[in-house]
Amino acid sequence: MSEKIGLEAISRRKALSILGLIGALGLSGSVLTESEAEAQEAAPAAAPATPSTGGGTAGMKRRRTRRSTRHQRREHRRNNPAGTAPAEAPK
Repeated sequence: MSEKIGLEAISRRKALSILGLIGALGLSGSVLTESEAEAQEAAPAAAPATPSTGGGTAGMKRRRTRRSTRHQRREHRRNNPAGTAPAEAPK
């Protein structure tokens, strides 16, 4: 009767990973078995209520202006040697 009964201490990390795994498996099993969702028929695509005038909102206009200015500066840097002054002083 000299058998040693060894209980391995479980770390918090192991315990949490085991609990997480059990929880994930439990949720996925219940979701798969209790799902009673049916497919919906696709609705026809509706045309936009107001036709696009190309102007957009004030924010879109500002963004378009910033973007075009940025593209112009980039093209200028690419096409001109590094030692030349920019055509327009940055603001």
